[in-house]
Amino acid sequence: MNALARLPPHAAGQRIGLFGGSFNPPHAAHRTVSLLALKRLGLDRVWWLVSPGNPLKDTHGLPPLARRMADARALARHPRIEVTDIEAQIGTRYTIDLVRFLRNRCPRVHFVWVMGVDNFLNFHHWRAWRAMFALVPLAVVDRGATKLGALGALAAPAARAFAESRIPESKARLLPNRTPPAWVFLHGAKSPLSSTALRNKQIRTGG
Repeated sequence: MNALARLPPHAAGQRIGLFGGSFNPPHAAHRTVSLLALKRLGLDRVWWLVSPGNPLKDTHGLPPLARRMADARALARHPRIEVTDIEAQIGTRYTIDLVRFLRNRCPRVHFVWVMGVDNFLNFHHWRAWRAMFALVPLAVVDRGATKLGALGALAAPAARAFAESRIPESKARLLPNRTPPAWVFLHGAKSPLSSTALRNKQIRTGG
C-alpha cells in the first residue's frame, strides 16, 4: 500500500469518525449522520471516505471518483467534515484494508467507523467483518433509510455476534476511547434519503 497517501489533517489523541461509501450521489442524509456523530460521539472530525467502488455492488455506470469527490465537498460544507479518497490512493476497495492502513499510519488517533443501519444489516457480508470489530469501534446510526430501524439492526447477524460488545447509547461519547470490539446504536438522524433512491429518480426524470 502507498505509505505516502495524503491524509486529511489529524493529530495524536483526536477522535475521528470514518464514514465510507460510494457517495453516488452524496445527499443530505450523509451530512445529517455526520453531524449527529460529531455531536453524540464527541468527535473532532468526520472523514468522508469516497470509495472507488463498492465490491458488493454493481459499479457499472459509477461516475468518476473525481466527480463524486467534488459533489461530496460541495455538499459537506462543514469545517469538521473532510472528504478524501484514501482507498483509491492505497489501491483497495475493501474497508478492512483501509482500517488496517489507518491504524498503522495513525496509531495514536482514535478512529470510529460510522455507518447507517442499511449497511449494518449486510455487514456480515463484508470482507473480514469480524476483524473489523476487533480493529475499530463502530457507531450504527438509524437514518430512516429502512423501515427495519433499530429492531432490524439489533437482529442483524453482526449485532447478534457482538451483542456483548454493544454499549448503551447514553455512553456513546465513551466509544472512541473504548478498546474494540465495541459498538453503539444511535437514534435521531432520521432521513428517508438514500443514494439508490436518488439515482433511480434521476434516471426516471432524465437528470
